[in-house]
Amino acid sequence: MERDQRSPRAKIRAFRLNGRAREILVADSRLLIDTLRETLGLTGTKHGCDGGECGACTVLIDGRPRLACLTRTEECEGHDVETIEGFAEQGRMSRLQRAFHERLGTQCGYCTPGMILAAEGLLRRDPAPDAAAIRAALAGNLCRCTGYVKIIEAVADAARGVP
Repeated sequence: MERDQRSPRAKIRAFRLNGRAREILVADSRLLIDTLRETLGLTGTKHGCDGGECGACTVLIDGRPRLACLTRTEECEGHDVETIEGFAEQGRMSRLQRAFHERLGTQCGYCTPGMILAAEGLLRRDPAPDAAAIRAALAGNLCRCTGYVKIIEAVADAARGVP
């Protein structure tokens, strides 16, 4: 069991993380992003604005996109949490990761984990989204490098099973 001993007011929280049952001693009101990055060493979830404005910290909770910078770890108790680290398929990139790579949907890569998780949440709800649905699903995720066209094309390719 991992420990977060920064606060005397800590409780054991149990949840599934990337398909694996976890128990962690975590301080009350500790943000999920801090638990993931600092306590569990999962640094794929990025700090961006720390105010719910950029989407860099997007994770999936029970298959739905959530911002880890606005989510307390205690809210995850009993739920399934997925981060970018859980997206490899038998050591290989997932379909979305491959599509982002093939379509050059990343530049600096900082927004990519959040974009992929937001897109995965969409594809689980709607396996064949149109461009408008893709844009709407990614609207909360900011990218300073790409202009979004290649990102939208990557999500559409993944939905179609390409590459």
